[in-house]
Amino acid sequence: MQTLTIDIVSDVTCPWCIVGYQSLQQALQQLQGDIDAKLQWHPFEINPQLGAEGQLKRDNLTQKYGLTDEQIAQNQAMITRRANELGFDMRLDKQDRTYNTFDAHRLLHWAGLQGQDTALKLALFRLYFTEGGNPSDPQQLLETAVSVGLDKEAVQVVLGSDEFAEEVRADIARYQQMGVTSVPTYVINGKYGISGGQPVEAFVDGLKNIAAKENAEQQML
Repeated sequence: MQTLTIDIVSDVTCPWCIVGYQSLQQALQQLQGDIDAKLQWHPFEINPQLGAEGQLKRDNLTQKYGLTDEQIAQNQAMITRRANELGFDMRLDKQDRTYNTFDAHRLLHWAGLQGQDTALKLALFRLYFTEGGNPSDPQQLLETAVSVGLDKEAVQVVLGSDEFAEEVRADIARYQQMGVTSVPTYVINGKYGISGGQPVEAFVDGLKNIAAKENAEQQML
């Protein structure tokens, strides 16, 4: 069995990030017995410029990508279909705003120290994409963290401070320096990359090829 470390660079308000994660999980299920994957989440801010009030998604997508209302509707329908086919309850119509996610990333960094970053990340995806919640709101962040078993008082301490801000900024900068400009991006064993919300088959093929390369390199040592 080949062990692979998969560093997932993503943001909690990026719909392709949950689509990609669902595909990755199904690919890893198919590769059980051949690949043992160790996952770790890393931050990326798709809207670092936004304040606490956020911005209408329509305005955000129009300003950033020049999309028309028709194109936005088509994209959202495609994303919703892909997510639902992969088993995630995507309800883009429940939240018409996008938000700054820096505090969510600080909390995720802390949750990772507790071994709970995946549980919190998935809960934050559900908060935003399924429930129409606000992942920049301290109370909603607190409730989401507590819902996955994290200590309420410890979460309040993190959210009430700027703890882990430097670590998050350094992590973002590190992956930007590696060339990551969009998410999701999957960095395997620190040297191979898979980008975007790929279908399950693409992850299966990509991971099998990477595992074969790693195995061949190890045999040469």
